[in-house]
Amino acid sequence: MKIPSEFDPIRPFEPEELPEVYDRILADPQFQKVMAYLYPGVPMEAIAQKMHSCKTNLEFQKAFCYQFLQRLVTELSLGCSMDAVNIDIRNRYTFVSNHRDIVLDSALLDKLLLDVGFATTCEIAIGDNLLSQNWVRDLVRINKSFTVERALHSVEMLKASKRMSEYIHFAVAEKNENVWIAQRQGRAKNSNDLTQPAILKMMAMGGEGSIIERLKQLHIVPLSISYEYDPCDYLKAREYQLRRDVPFWKKTAEDDMESMLVGIKGFKGHVYYKCAPCIDEWLDTVDTDLPKNKLFDEIASHIDHEIHSNYKLYPCNYVALDMIQDTKVYGDYYTEDDYQQFEEYLAGQIGKIDIENKDDRFLRTCLLTQYAYPAKNYMAAASSDSGRFKSLLNRFNFKK
Repeated sequence: MKIPSEFDPIRPFEPEELPEVYDRILADPQFQKVMAYLYPGVPMEAIAQKMHSCKTNLEFQKAFCYQFLQRLVTELSLGCSMDAVNIDIRNRYTFVSNHRDIVLDSALLDKLLLDVGFATTCEIAIGDNLLSQNWVRDLVRINKSFTVERALHSVEMLKASKRMSEYIHFAVAEKNENVWIAQRQGRAKNSNDLTQPAILKMMAMGGEGSIIERLKQLHIVPLSISYEYDPCDYLKAREYQLRRDVPFWKKTAEDDMESMLVGIKGFKGHVYYKCAPCIDEWLDTVDTDLPKNKLFDEIASHIDHEIHSNYKLYPCNYVALDMIQDTKVYGDYYTEDDYQQFEEYLAGQIGKIDIENKDDRFLRTCLLTQYAYPAKNYMAAASSDSGRFKSLLNRFNFKK
C-alpha cells in the first residue's frame, strides 16, 4: 500500500523501515539501559536478534509489548479485562476513551484487543510533548503511534489538525487499522471525564460529506477505562497545588517522564475496559440542522454519557464520594475495612508528595476528587437513563 508522503512526519513506521530503526534504537545507550532493566541478564545481541526477526509492527508488539504488559498485569494489578460484547471484532473502530495513564491506557487496549480476538491492535495518537528523546520517538512509531503536533501557532495548528484527521481516516478506511485517541488533550487530572468538542471537530476535518458522514466513517466507539487505583494520583494532586501556588508553573519533560514511569511501575488494583456500542446508528438520529457548535456539543455529550455509564466502580470510589461529602450515604457499597484501607492509602499517597508549603488538606481533597468523580458521573448517567425510560413509559402510556 502506498501511503501519501504528507503523512510521513506523523505516521507510524512501515515494515520496510523497521530494520534501520531497530539498528538506531539498539545503538542508543538509554534504550540499552531500559532493555537491561526489562530483560536482566539477557545479552543485547539476543534482544537485537529477536527484534530483527519481527518483520511487522504487529509482530514487534506481540514479541515485546504483549509479554511486557502480561507481566505487568500479573505483578502490578489484580487483573485486567475488557467487555467488548457491543462491538464486532471483524470491524475496525476509532476508540475514544477517558484518559488516566499516559502509557497504559492505549498499551493495555492493544493487549486486550488481541485477547478478545481482534486480528490487529490499534494506532495510537500521542502528543509530541512526550517525545523529547529520539529513542522514545522511534519506539512509539514502531509501536503503531502517530504524532499529535501541539506547540504550533494557530495557522500551523489548523494545518496539522487537518493532516492528522486525514491520517486517522486513512488508517481506518485504507490501512484497516483501529485507532485510539483520548477524549481530551491531556489527562483529566480530577477524573471528571468530559469530551472536548475540539477533538470531534478535528476528526471531522478528514473524510468526505457532512459532519455526520465524516464521523460515521471513523466508526467511533466510546471506551471506558476504570483503574481501581491510579499510581499517578499523588502526582496529579501535587500538580494541582503547584498550579495554585506557583505563578506560571508549567510541567516539564521530566515531569511527564516521571508520570510515565510511576504509572507503569505502580500498583493499579483491578483494571477494566468496556466498549459502548459504535455511535454510527446514534449519529443518524442527531438533528443535523443544529448550529455546528451545538452539534459537536451534543455528540460530545453522548460520548460522555456512554463512557460514564460504563465505568466499573470499586469500593474506593464510593468511599471517596462519602468522604468528600462527609456522609455515609453509599455505605452499602463498601465495608468498614474498605473505608479504613482507603484512609490509609490516602495518607500514604500524600506522604509521597515533597513540595514547599505542602497543603495536606488541599492535597487530600484533590485525591478524593479523583476517586469520587467516576462514581458521581456514573450515577448522573444512570439517573439520566432512568429519566429517559420514564419519559418513554409516559409517551406510550406503559405502566411501570
